[in-house]
Amino acid sequence: MTTKVAAKKFKWALDFNTKPRSSGSDIAAPPGYNPSADVISSKVVNQTDQSHLILKKSWEIALGPIKQFPMNLVIMYMSGNSISIFPIMMVVMMFIRPVKMMLSTHSTFKVIEGISATGQKLVFLLGNLVNIGLALYKCHSMGLLPTHASDWLAFVEPQRRLEYSGGGISLL
Repeated sequence: MTTKVAAKKFKWALDFNTKPRSSGSDIAAPPGYNPSADVISSKVVNQTDQSHLILKKSWEIALGPIKQFPMNLVIMYMSGNSISIFPIMMVVMMFIRPVKMMLSTHSTFKVIEGISATGQKLVFLLGNLVNIGLALYKCHSMGLLPTHASDWLAFVEPQRRLEYSGGGISLL
């Protein structure tokens, strides 16, 4: 009785013990599969050059500082506006990191030799300038930038007295 059941093949059952025929298999191809397209795509992949991948990598490098901007915003918010060691260290790092990246722009884009990457370098520099601006804004909100007249009182000469008065008599 078990041999009779085993010999009967169900519609939904797959037998992995036998090799399927290459062209006329019992298993239908999945929807959207075209066997001739598989050969074409392999030819297209072999024919493409590396310039597309290099261009994609260069834009990924160029957009790196802009992608750091939201994280810098979160760090800036979480560190607070108090004058203590942790927020000051965060501001210093938010300022120094983009400056170092701007100074090493040539070595950063050295990977992309052969392709003119002026647009990517410009976007890279602008992204770093945005991050420096964010660090300067944080310094301003913490009160570390001298933006008020009272911050410069040490450099103002005291006023000279033009008159001295004593006992109700004006003396020159």
